[in-house]
Amino acid sequence: MRHRLPLADLRRMNPAPTLDTVTDALLNARRGHGPADALTWTSDMASMADAYAVQGRVASALGWFGDGPPRHWKSGGPGREQALSHAPLPPAGIWASPAVAGDWPLRLCRVESEIALRLAQPVDAALAATLDLAGAGALIDAMAVSIELVDSRWLQGYDAPSLLRLADLASHAALVLGPWVPFTPRDWSVQTVRAHVGAQTVERRGSHSCGDPAWVLADWLRHATQRYGTLPAGTMVSTGTWAGAIDAQTGDAVRVEFDGIGAASVHL
Repeated sequence: MRHRLPLADLRRMNPAPTLDTVTDALLNARRGHGPADALTWTSDMASMADAYAVQGRVASALGWFGDGPPRHWKSGGPGREQALSHAPLPPAGIWASPAVAGDWPLRLCRVESEIALRLAQPVDAALAATLDLAGAGALIDAMAVSIELVDSRWLQGYDAPSLLRLADLASHAALVLGPWVPFTPRDWSVQTVRAHVGAQTVERRGSHSCGDPAWVLADWLRHATQRYGTLPAGTMVSTGTWAGAIDAQTGDAVRVEFDGIGAASVHL
């Protein structure tokens, strides 16, 4: 008669991969060794906390932020009733418009049309804990059109499991920022955006998933200050796409325009 070993013994004999192995896979991909197979580590990612832990480990290994907090972020989500996600952005991939991608690694490039918001004052965890939409919006002094270039370090690209995509900085590749202008109240439901990507033009109106880009602020600030401490004035966050993720190719000219706010451009 065959006896089954207790589950705990099986786990000791066949330990699950650790977050360190997910971190190593992403580091190898970022160091030019090719995309990693997401299926190898799917079972290791149990929560958003795991994904955020990997974000931090990759950032630390590559020395992105030194001893200070990240100054550039992305945040967003599918709607107000669902969880938002956040990622700190490597400073080398933050470019002023007009920008040229040059030899920046872009394997599966897509383009997202966004609005970035900038803090007017430092924010610590105690202040962040008190914020609602109005309170968070009062901390913003400027906004800019932003173009996020998205890509993936996973072999499966955008079809990789969601937690692994989040661990991979939510598929971030680079961010292009247009000129900063004063942040003033406006009716975002009538805001028009046009994204020109190569021969494609996509136009949308009132299409931010949360209805207002400032909706992400309170959740982002709580997340960021809990992990990195006080965020200084001038820290910015790009707040999610208005026109989906548009496929792009090397050589494409990209221009994004938000009526009444401004524009940004990048040549891929």
